[in-house]
Amino acid sequence: MSQTPAQTTSPSSASIPRPEHPRPDSQPSHIPRHRWIMVGAGGMAGNWIRNHFAPYRDRAEIVAIVDVDPAALERSGDFLGLPQERRFIRMEDAFAAAASLEADCCGVAVPPRFHRPAVELAAARGLHVLSEKPIADTWDDAVAIYHAAGRAGIKMQVMQNYRYTPRIQTLKRALDGGRLGQIRYVVARFAADYRQPLSWGAAFRHEMRHAILIEGSIHHFDQIRHLSGADCEQIAGWEWNPGAPSFQGECLTLYTMRLSGGVHAQYEGSGLAAGWQNSWHGEYYRVECEGGAVVLDRDHVVRVQEHERGQGLRLWEVPPVSLEHEGHRAVVGQFLDWLDGGPAPATTIDDNLESTAMLFGAIEASARSRVVNVAAMLDQARGAV
Repeated sequence: MSQTPAQTTSPSSASIPRPEHPRPDSQPSHIPRHRWIMVGAGGMAGNWIRNHFAPYRDRAEIVAIVDVDPAALERSGDFLGLPQERRFIRMEDAFAAAASLEADCCGVAVPPRFHRPAVELAAARGLHVLSEKPIADTWDDAVAIYHAAGRAGIKMQVMQNYRYTPRIQTLKRALDGGRLGQIRYVVARFAADYRQPLSWGAAFRHEMRHAILIEGSIHHFDQIRHLSGADCEQIAGWEWNPGAPSFQGECLTLYTMRLSGGVHAQYEGSGLAAGWQNSWHGEYYRVECEGGAVVLDRDHVVRVQEHERGQGLRLWEVPPVSLEHEGHRAVVGQFLDWLDGGPAPATTIDDNLESTAMLFGAIEASARSRVVNVAAMLDQARGAV
């Protein structure tokens, strides 16, 4: 029997919940202005300084910056109007001045291998931390950061900004409506053409090991958890380099995951995409549910597919969500609200250790060609002293 042609309709808005993490209903009458040491002054850190803090200048003040690049220090220092004595080459010197600067927060936006010393120095002085992903570039360092924050009693959040974009919040909205029932599995694809040397923005990404996993897949693993509402229990698969001259390390990945609650997931990551591109903020997600599927591709339109035998396939587009702040700005706002007595955000260090364990479980799974027990990794890490 031939299928009836797909029809496109609009769903009832009553079945669609509001986006997650609304702002608190009320704010204290006096909101303190938090004083930040910013570790990093160029690249991504420069975006933090110039763009991501912009809506919160009445609540956040960068009082010192750290960077090994004098030119980056000069550019960002001049932008902020910081005197020379608040521009530091060494992290140790910046944090030694934390008390005199009356700093209470730290932003970390440097390459992952420098995250551990930055967070440990901040924690030793009781500074709350907002850090770029991933937590660190090794599992040992990620666990050490987790315990350093816990021992110091500081608040720490990880910048998983990909959760807070209209395309993803719209997809999450469709899943949370309840219309499609239980999630069966999630398929995710990242594919970008980095076949030319230095095409991925910075040399270190082409030179490092595990480039797609550490610099890219941590976003997508975290997104799989976010969309499914489940945590990874086991992971299997491989990363490899087929001989691509633009990468010294691994640049292709294929993984399968068993998540909590009977959910599964499949992930494809490529830095050598020679065909259909699903690059940054254009990743492909398909969530298969008991009553239908939800699909998001690079056109940013969230489509629900519902099939009924004898009736064919019905398609409808989910009305896009509008956000007050997106991406980094949304996460900065959540962090400030948390500091000011609001609810803990979704991507605290404790939560994000789950996503980070997926990342390093994937590295081990490929290296050993075996299924890795991610849940056991986490149990051991959280119980370590």
